[in-house]
Amino acid sequence: MPAPRLAVIAYDREHLAEASGKCLTEVMAPFSGKRVAWLDVQGLGNEAVIRDIGAHFHLHPLVIADILNLGQRPKVELYDDAMFCVVRMVLLAAEGEVHWEQLSVVVTDRFVLTFQETYGDCLDPVRQRIRQGRPMIRGSGPDYLAAMVIDAIVDGYFPVVETFGESLERLEDDLIRAPTQAVLRRVYRAKRELLKLRRATWPLRDALNHVVRDAPPMIAPATLPYLRDVEDHVMQVVDIVETCREIAGSFVEIFLSSMTQRTNEVMRALTVLAAIFIPLTFLAGVYGMNFDHMPEIHWEWGYAMFWAIAIAVTVVLLVVFWRLGWLGGAKVVLPEESE
Repeated sequence: MPAPRLAVIAYDREHLAEASGKCLTEVMAPFSGKRVAWLDVQGLGNEAVIRDIGAHFHLHPLVIADILNLGQRPKVELYDDAMFCVVRMVLLAAEGEVHWEQLSVVVTDRFVLTFQETYGDCLDPVRQRIRQGRPMIRGSGPDYLAAMVIDAIVDGYFPVVETFGESLERLEDDLIRAPTQAVLRRVYRAKRELLKLRRATWPLRDALNHVVRDAPPMIAPATLPYLRDVEDHVMQVVDIVETCREIAGSFVEIFLSSMTQRTNEVMRALTVLAAIFIPLTFLAGVYGMNFDHMPEIHWEWGYAMFWAIAIAVTVVLLVVFWRLGWLGGAKVVLPEESE
């Protein structure tokens, strides 16, 4: 993991200060006198720096442990003077790859701490709102800032879900046109990615519901409606993900049905060939016997008559198979079938 990079945005209604660097004392200088400060830590490669930050802000040891131990389930935990949240942040690369990482959020009465695994995130809209002096975020407390951070992360799920939807449409076309093993591997890859998204959204929905229902002390009543809105967005993502998972699951059935259909077509072709050659084999077997008293064998036109009968049998069978729809013709519909 990369070395930590620290950036702080400290603000109130009239003032804004920003700083960045690798030294905690340096970047926290703008915090003095401001109502809210947001310390963003990108990169968890130096455990000592993370523990120094925890000691500076008097974070619980379990919070530090959860920040450093990646792969945590999305959750919300309440402590005496802080609220700790774990969410899964998703980033969509230019080539369509999905990158997941853990983001930890600590909320107290005056500051918000965010800890990210690597550099880069989807939180620039929140930073721009602060820099533009939006009165709602500049006049609210850290609880509102934390709600906007989580909301930005949830909003980042929608482009990923949209990408999955487009990918599933292409997979459906490929399954219908050419159901190959490569397409099946793409289906299973999409199912795995959807499962990751489900694991990120379902626990987050439950955690937000817990916060909205219990209303911890560090969450102002004015912030609860915005958390409900975030919860609604998470539920929308959950519904879309469940729909996509059902569609992806049906693609496996489509693939198996296509394979069965192709097998049936091959068996039908073999059946047609066998049905044609069975009577020809019978005729050839009869007139291939070595009996002396077989009138047709010594008949002048016997050979020509054999081929005439063989061709006639073949033509009749082809016409019958065509009428049955086995050779591309329309299947004969019986009167009781048309009712």
